[in-house]
Amino acid sequence: MPGPLIRTRDLVKIYRVGDNEVRALAGVSVEIARGEFTAVMGPSGSGKSTFMNLIGCLDRPTSGEYELDGKRVSTLGPDELAEVRNRNIGFVFQTFNLLARTSARENVELPLVYSGVPARDRRLRSMEMLTQVGLAERSDHQPAQLSGGQQQRVAIARALVTRPLLILADEPTGALDSRTSLEIMALLQQLNQRGMTVVLVTHEVDMARFARRVLRFRDGRLVDDEANAASEDAATLLARARRAAA
Repeated sequence: MPGPLIRTRDLVKIYRVGDNEVRALAGVSVEIARGEFTAVMGPSGSGKSTFMNLIGCLDRPTSGEYELDGKRVSTLGPDELAEVRNRNIGFVFQTFNLLARTSARENVELPLVYSGVPARDRRLRSMEMLTQVGLAERSDHQPAQLSGGQQQRVAIARALVTRPLLILADEPTGALDSRTSLEIMALLQQLNQRGMTVVLVTHEVDMARFARRVLRFRDGRLVDDEANAASEDAATLLARARRAAA
């Protein structure tokens, strides 16, 4: 039986600010299985963003261990971390981070350009991902020609195009209205139902309810880890909202 996709043991992160030490994480041990949809919650300063940076291979812990897909990555150097990050993790951010004068298709292709994938393959894979998120017909549109929700769909397609093991979504609905937020959560749930592991970092209880598990952080520690057996179906709520608006 395969092990968990994510495993941390006594993960500690200390930042030094002048003569002071800030313990952003204080010994976090957690496992996240393949195919889980997990929400990470906590107030500002709780450690959830630091935890995201560590499991996203954007930073290294001060001490403790982190394994991704059975590989110990907590001791890797910057170049090795970048390779793991680019191959295995798809990032979705609140601000979309799309190139302004570049088409949706070219934005989705970008990670493949960095990976040296041939142009024909890049086009095929980017169109496949745009089709998966329902935006194939907008592939030639630039971000300014797209709504906020459509821009986030492009960002999700870009995160998927490298065929990662993990989607790490950091406040992906923070810049969106409530109905568009439901659209994005429905898409993340669909991806999860197809087997994608999704970790959602959010401070919004309304968004965390769509995950199947919730991790809560406070003062750098994991203080609660609960299954959300009654997680809501975003597609059902979206259809209800559309009928009400009709």
